Amino acid sequence: MKYALIFPGQGSQEVGMGKDIQTAFKKAADVFCRADDALSFSLSRIIFEGPEDELRRTAYTQPAILTMSLACLSVLEEMVEAPLRPDFLAGHSLGEYTALVAAGTLSLEDGVRLVHLRGKLMQEAVPEGRGAMAAILGLDLPAVSAVCTEVAPEGECQPANFNSPGQIVISGETEFVQKAMALSKERGAKKVIPLNVSAPFHSRQMRPVADKLLEAFEKCSWSDPSAPIVSNVKALPVSGVRDIQDALFHQTYMPVLWSDSVNLMANDGVESFYEVGPGSVLGSLVKKCRKGLIAHSCGTLAELEKISLLLKEMV
Repeated sequence: MKYALIFPGQGSQEVGMGKDIQTAFKKAADVFCRADDALSFSLSRIIFEGPEDELRRTAYTQPAILTMSLACLSVLEEMVEAPLRPDFLAGHSLGEYTALVAAGTLSLEDGVRLVHLRGKLMQEAVPEGRGAMAAILGLDLPAVSAVCTEVAPEGECQPANFNSPGQIVISGETEFVQKAMALSKERGAKKVIPLNVSAPFHSRQMRPVADKLLEAFEKCSWSDPSAPIVSNVKALPVSGVRDIQDALFHQTYMPVLWSDSVNLMANDGVESFYEVGPGSVLGSLVKKCRKGLIAHSCGTLAELEKISLLLKEMV
């Protein structure tokens, strides 16, 4: 059976996440220590102790989720007693960087420094209160795109995440996002949910961030991935370093094509998706993208113990 490893993005964080595996497994503890050393501050303290407001700050959230996810992966491989060889790897937004570290394209140290910088740049790109995001449920892409075009003809608000059929996230300037939310309700959206985020991710307001990240890429050491990475921006596998960097650059300010990414992997025969890291958001989206797909959460010690038994049969 073909399978994919998928890695969560921002919003899945929780104070105390990973503490159980950090205590029980030296390999997991080493991951947290390496992240602390790479950043020259105690990220692990923020992860394990909070406070929640500090962990929610984008510059900390992004490296925290990446680190916790990779700690889970290290434990999973120890439990399986063999390297995992997925047919694909993918991650949602920030999670794409985690997938690259998991595939050996980036070191843990370069990965955690990159996403720390990414989070910091994203927060600094837009003054507080000037950007917003919202989830639109129950409208298809043409309908949401039409709403955004109508209220923001200059691109001040745009579709940002195509998460699953009937769930699209919009992003942009606060005033225009609010107008799009109201118009979406008028057009028949089942629910409109403002997201608790600190910046308008995957919108044109993030374009300057992409340029600065490109400069940071030059300071990292890159290798070809051990398995195909399905990029957010193309919903296609990328394997060469140049293509990967290009995909990350454009991903910063363009939509996350998550639904298309899941369907691409499913069309290639992937039936099981293992969400490695905190939460179960991606697994839920996978099941909504296509009936019959199987999704497993791998974010707690109990979940890892259960999933390792399944994966032992595949390696």
